[in-house]
Amino acid sequence: MKYLFIFLIGICMAVLFSCSKDQQRDQSKQMDSIAEDYVKLVLNVGLYDPDYIDSYYGPEEWQPSKADKQDAFPYKQFSNEIIRLIELNNEIDTNKFLGLEKQRHTSLAKQLRSVQTKIKMLYGRQYSFDEESELLYYAVAPNHSDNYYHEWISKLENLIPGTGNLSERLNTYKKEFVIPKERLDTVFSVAIAECRNRTLDQIELPENEKFIFELVTKKSWRLYNFYKGNSFSVIQMNTDLPIPIYRAVLGGAHEGYPGHHVFSTLVEKYLVKDKGWIEYSILPLFSPRALIVEGAAVYAQELVMSFNERISFERAVIFPLAGLDSSKVEEYDQIDKIWSRLGFVARSEVARKYLDGSLTEEEATNWLINYGLYSPEQARQHISFIRQYRSYVINYHLGYNIIKKYIESKGGTSDNPQLRWKLFTELISSPVTPSELIKATNENFE
Repeated sequence: MKYLFIFLIGICMAVLFSCSKDQQRDQSKQMDSIAEDYVKLVLNVGLYDPDYIDSYYGPEEWQPSKADKQDAFPYKQFSNEIIRLIELNNEIDTNKFLGLEKQRHTSLAKQLRSVQTKIKMLYGRQYSFDEESELLYYAVAPNHSDNYYHEWISKLENLIPGTGNLSERLNTYKKEFVIPKERLDTVFSVAIAECRNRTLDQIELPENEKFIFELVTKKSWRLYNFYKGNSFSVIQMNTDLPIPIYRAVLGGAHEGYPGHHVFSTLVEKYLVKDKGWIEYSILPLFSPRALIVEGAAVYAQELVMSFNERISFERAVIFPLAGLDSSKVEEYDQIDKIWSRLGFVARSEVARKYLDGSLTEEEATNWLINYGLYSPEQARQHISFIRQYRSYVINYHLGYNIIKKYIESKGGTSDNPQLRWKLFTELISSPVTPSELIKATNENFE
């Protein structure tokens, strides 16, 4: 009887385990169905905002044509569909999921709410800058007083040669470090190649991964990565304004290795191809994923080369290629390091002021010149970017801080580079959300 009892218990446990696995499979299939409808909805919403979809490499037959665009924005149709998907996603029993499956469910829930917000905005709903960023990205940029900027400005005051208006002095100084147009292609190709080599030492990428580099004009941005799928990117540089030398390495890391190109390549490999999570075949630009994508790309700049390594590489290779005086590399990079941080924060602040209506476009332009120390031409370009992409601007500086502090909180500091690379690779290959990273660090962000 004793052995019969043990046998029966074993049978019951096996049945329960089998039922549990069946339930988990059913829940996963439900997630797959929601994900498919989510992708199709995002594609259709994208017909009404050409900036909405950053990349898509899912089934071609799902892609709507321009002929599918209706004369009037189909708010009711889109609204009913997103509510249906949110409700279906809420019904899923996440207790049946483990690890990445739970993260997938959380990520999709946040993506769905973000799509709902975008649908409302396209129909005319207006939010404050902070409300918009919280609803789209699950993050809000800190609000700084003018004194914060004065503190950073004072750090630059004694570093910039000359006397008089600091913004004018800084931008006059930076003119010495512009890459001649005829050398842009060569300089950037070499910089990206170096970033790629360093990245391949740490991250295994598909053998077929590649990119092409193009020079373009008449854009509101400086550099952009258009990921096409199958480990292939088109990296474009806008040459409307002079391109400073610091953008060679930092731009190569940000747009290429280990930034946007690597991020998208790993997402495609691990989440789309290996796991079949079709929702990751599309990246809505105005979504929580965008903060992770952009923040990781900014962080990639210091991951691939330390500040001192960048100085050495620029002195030996990049400055000579550009035909610039390499004796000033260290001085220039030190100034740029301070100014870049100031500029990143200033862009979020002026976006809030401008989009909330406390500054006119002219006042916002002047504010960027005085507090962000941009040239008038740069300031106007940034205001154009803000007008086009709105609260997306927070994703650079805030996203960087969130990614950096998360990795460091796990031990990935500069004196432990192997762990830092490992944590970075795991992060950009997973369905993590901004709020999860913020919660994990328990930090306040500048």
